[in-house]
Amino acid sequence: MKIAMVGQFPPHIGGVGVHINSLAHELVKRGHTVYVITYPHKDIKDIDGIHVIGTKGVNIPGLRGLGFYFNAKKELKKLCEKENIDIIHGHYLVPAGLVAVEVGEKLNIKTYVTAHGSDIFELYNKKPYTHHIIKKVLKKADIVLAVSHALYDNILKIDVNGLSKKLRLYQNSVDISKFNQENNYDFKKELKEEYNLNNDYPILVFVGNLIPRKNVNSIIEAKKIAKTNYNLVIVGDGPEKDNLKKLAENVDNIYFTGARRDVEKILPNCDTLILPSHTESFGLVLIEALACGCSVIGSNVGGIKEIITDDVGVLVNPEDIKSISNGIDKIFSDNKLLNKFKSNARSRACDFSEVEIPYDELK
Repeated sequence: MKIAMVGQFPPHIGGVGVHINSLAHELVKRGHTVYVITYPHKDIKDIDGIHVIGTKGVNIPGLRGLGFYFNAKKELKKLCEKENIDIIHGHYLVPAGLVAVEVGEKLNIKTYVTAHGSDIFELYNKKPYTHHIIKKVLKKADIVLAVSHALYDNILKIDVNGLSKKLRLYQNSVDISKFNQENNYDFKKELKEEYNLNNDYPILVFVGNLIPRKNVNSIIEAKKIAKTNYNLVIVGDGPEKDNLKKLAENVDNIYFTGARRDVEKILPNCDTLILPSHTESFGLVLIEALACGCSVIGSNVGGIKEIITDDVGVLVNPEDIKSISNGIDKIFSDNKLLNKFKSNARSRACDFSEVEIPYDELK
């Protein structure tokens, strides 16, 4: 069959892109044809048999999504008519999901949409002006997928006729062959040579977008009151970068690497990954870290608490700096506990290693 997906995709960095990439690769492996329409980028190219179509537009906040809506809609309609597409799948409800349902309705093509979290937790729950658009997407989609139980439950509360009958759980997965403990890259050596690291303290790592929702400032504040010694490595980029660097100026052993495309090489060299988000639908980076043998610390919210069990890590209150600091200290003050978490990590990641196909037509 021919499947057209709409949403973020490599070379763009982010959880949605990883999710689409995993599903698309599995579909291609099973002999299906996959097209992905994604945001503008100078390095757009086909990847491992996946046909990638970049749109025109600008990466200016506020205009990026609007431009993608119009341009992606145009590209999707053209693609569907040319290639006789069987299934359309929009990832993230707005704008990708809106593009998908409008084209799918017009061309009478079955349409799936996946809610990835912040489209509900941040847009719908906090910005009432998005209610009409998101309800439209949920109403017009043939099938709605949610990446965690927490997200599923939130969507179910939205007043859309017939939603419960077409809403399904479809969790993220991790490529355990890519993310593993067998790694020859010496990230600690890089830290010593390029960032002047001069100690053998354990490494706490954050990987993600530097945006307010990720609550990275609280990790820095927690380090100020820490009772244990550790290195904090912050991997990522975003609008909060300058503020975070300023906050970290007088705190020892904090290192900013910027955005990286080799996270699978970094994680096996770290001891613990932390994700203290205020809201989080799933937390894909958690299972990537677990697959690499890292213990994990995460907020007791959303999909995070569905991943972190008491044999691989610690849950903390994201609104309480002391709770975050205590969680970190708990792990780094007890080598036996740390080693227990790390030894159980890979097994927990394997619970999320299978890429399932969500389409009724292919079951």
